[in-house]
Amino acid sequence: MSDTSARDQPRDNAISAAAMSSDRIERDANVWTRRLVFFLRIMAVVSIAKGLYHWAQVTGFVGSEEEAFENQSMAWQTATVYFAVIELVAAVGLWLATPWGAVVWLTTVVSMAVIELMFPNIYGGSLMVVAFEALMLAGYLALAWMAARERPP
Repeated sequence: MSDTSARDQPRDNAISAAAMSSDRIERDANVWTRRLVFFLRIMAVVSIAKGLYHWAQVTGFVGSEEEAFENQSMAWQTATVYFAVIELVAAVGLWLATPWGAVVWLTTVVSMAVIELMFPNIYGGSLMVVAFEALMLAGYLALAWMAARERPP
């Protein structure tokens, strides 16, 4: 009886060591996916901040009397309300790491860049905003590419 229990003990140790190393391999295998989700959560916080800023512009919490929402052009008002809504929707989707969240967020990024570049009279045509949006887009694409390479076809 003691002969069999002594014989099974090394086998049990080998099984638990194999299980621990497989957990480590599994954790290492999804490192880019975890980084992508972390990036999406950071972008969700940024989107919340941007959406709340746009709502603050609509409600008059930021800016002076001359910069009030009702004193702005119709194009500025339309763009501001659009971004106030879509940024918060994107933030929810990004935080949940859903595919639709990434699509909505990509829509906001591209929309802001297009408005800044093609319609500079609305928000002023800041190249810094376009550069920031392009940097976020490049970061997302790089992380999504690396995360997709982790998964077998």
